[in-house]
Amino acid sequence: MMDFSQLIAQETQLPRAGVKATLTLLDEKATIPFIARYRKEKTGSLDEVQIASIAELYRKYQEISDRKQTILTTIEEQGKLTDELRRRIDECWDATALEDIYLPYKPHRKTRADVAREKGLQPLADLIRANAEGRKANGEFDPRRYNEEQLQGARDILAEEVSQDERARNAIRRAFTYTATLSTKPVKDLQDTPEAQNYRDYFAVREPLKRISAHRLLAIRRAEKEGFIRVDISPDTDESLDKLSRLYLRTNNSAAKQFEQAIEDGYKRLLKPSIETEFAALSKEKADTEAIRVFQDNLRQLLLDSPLGQKRVLALDPGFRTGCKLVILSAQGDLLKHDVLFLRMMESAEKLKKYVSDYRIEAIAIGNGTASRETEAFVHQVLGDEVPVYVVSENGASVYSASKLAREEFPDEDVTVRGAVSIGRRLMDPLAELVKIDPKSIGVGQYQHDVDQTRLKDSLNRTVESVVNYVGVDVNTASPYLLTYISGLGPTLAENIVTYRRENGPFADRQALKRVPKMGPKTFEQCAGFLRIAGGTNPLDNTAVHPERYAVAKQLMQARQAAGDQAIDLQRFVTDEVGLPTLTDILHELDKPTRDPRTEIEEFHFDESVHTIDDLAPGMILPGIVTNIADFGAFVDIGVHKDGLIHISQLADRRVRSPQEVVRLHQHVRVRILDIDRQRGRINLTLKVKDEIIVRVK
Repeated sequence: MMDFSQLIAQETQLPRAGVKATLTLLDEKATIPFIARYRKEKTGSLDEVQIASIAELYRKYQEISDRKQTILTTIEEQGKLTDELRRRIDECWDATALEDIYLPYKPHRKTRADVAREKGLQPLADLIRANAEGRKANGEFDPRRYNEEQLQGARDILAEEVSQDERARNAIRRAFTYTATLSTKPVKDLQDTPEAQNYRDYFAVREPLKRISAHRLLAIRRAEKEGFIRVDISPDTDESLDKLSRLYLRTNNSAAKQFEQAIEDGYKRLLKPSIETEFAALSKEKADTEAIRVFQDNLRQLLLDSPLGQKRVLALDPGFRTGCKLVILSAQGDLLKHDVLFLRMMESAEKLKKYVSDYRIEAIAIGNGTASRETEAFVHQVLGDEVPVYVVSENGASVYSASKLAREEFPDEDVTVRGAVSIGRRLMDPLAELVKIDPKSIGVGQYQHDVDQTRLKDSLNRTVESVVNYVGVDVNTASPYLLTYISGLGPTLAENIVTYRRENGPFADRQALKRVPKMGPKTFEQCAGFLRIAGGTNPLDNTAVHPERYAVAKQLMQARQAAGDQAIDLQRFVTDEVGLPTLTDILHELDKPTRDPRTEIEEFHFDESVHTIDDLAPGMILPGIVTNIADFGAFVDIGVHKDGLIHISQLADRRVRSPQEVVRLHQHVRVRILDIDRQRGRINLTLKVKDEIIVRVK
């Protein structure tokens, strides 16, 4: 297998030794979380982001390598593969440059140039080009000796040659890179339709392509896809033609005039459309990358949201007409009871009191949808401060409640019960519950339906996998859906683990995992460190210490006991296999065994004087919760059933490159209302009171 370590090291600016070790581990089917956590000595302590970048580039170079073989075979079959051409292809690792090399040999439909060549006009084209470039040729070009059809055919050949010339393509690429402008215009027949009004802000855009933001570009492409606008990407035409003319024309004779016409035709008809398509794809890919990054960051924060833990929970899915669906969950998340409460009814108040008392409820979860504020007020009116109340995001709960997974979990309950259960479980452990839902349905991110769906799915799955393994999973309580994301496991092994513990009782130690069907040595190596066993026979089984390092961990424990208050010298324990990074990680785990890396949950209360947008006025300062983050700002729920927007310029008294420098998802903040557009339902917020930032970090 070809060694891509040097190429990847150059592109990532990472040490080649670490890159090479990472590639070897990836070839051995090691997962990214496992490599990052347990193979630091081999990689030089590369983190998950760096390892993921290496893995992505590895796939890219493998694809280029495969493409090279196809190109070489195709050119060889044409009998045109020279040693020099083979060398250029072998040495090329840029996908765009490779396609430029291949372009003159690429099979295509018959072109105007092909027709001209069939008429024997290639020699005339060569003569015109040689005379225009000031090169020696077999004779002087005299246009009077040829008719217009012959001259046009020769120009068609020259136009195609220019469009396929790597020098010309690179010159126009540079023009696009530095001077291309994206412009839009509405489709006249549709611009006055109600549907088109959603995109009226994009009817007359004219903006440098290199400066347009990701969210604007994705919105423009959506409007184009739906047929409401037309989009053009162009550099300055005269400047581009001048660049091309300087590449070829060395004279000012009649041949140069013919070649100049061919250059202009080749640029407008062939070269500019080709490079425009290329840059449209590149700009879209760049916008996708930014949107996916924002989505990944939001998803990671959401999955790492503070868990309540194993508490007895009463969950309410609010509603007016059909009432509030109520469910009671055990500390393990099992459904014990469900009912319906109607707000402002004495009977419902008595029911609520009785359920809280009978089931010794420790917390109440309320969905943040319609009637959420009214339900919260009702609960506080009935119970006072007897039980802590938490408002929980409902995003994606309806998707889960109608899913196959929900039907398997609760085959005898309807979607309303399943949705309420999801709300309650999200309070107890957001990570364990949210992994059951397609990340696109969770309600964070921007333009997720407009980006490359394969890239989005892969990126979000990697994020979920990263978070699950970072937190760790209790193997005796985890659902098969959660176990699926553990390093080395998949749906089959996750089900096998659940089946094994159901038939044999809880796992007493990590070694017992080896008895699970299809759990081979390699899989055990990959997953064991991320699976926790609470209350088992070995305390280390409830830490992130890998079983392969238990002997070292015991030595460190003994050394610490002997040293008392003195620090121990970790260098004494370094071996060929175990270095300082692993020893430091083990010591950290021994300091905080069974530690959950997520922060503790805190209660939150909206301003009781505000319930609808009509209650708002500019200048008001209100508590809120960050519900979503985009690259242009953050959305905040202030309790009026319509999120307000803090534009990126209102997040800090300094220039902010990304909103996530300042706020995080579900952060509790205090915001000031700048202005309200009641007609469009828009609320503009700021984190500034005069010149002071009033964000309250939790």
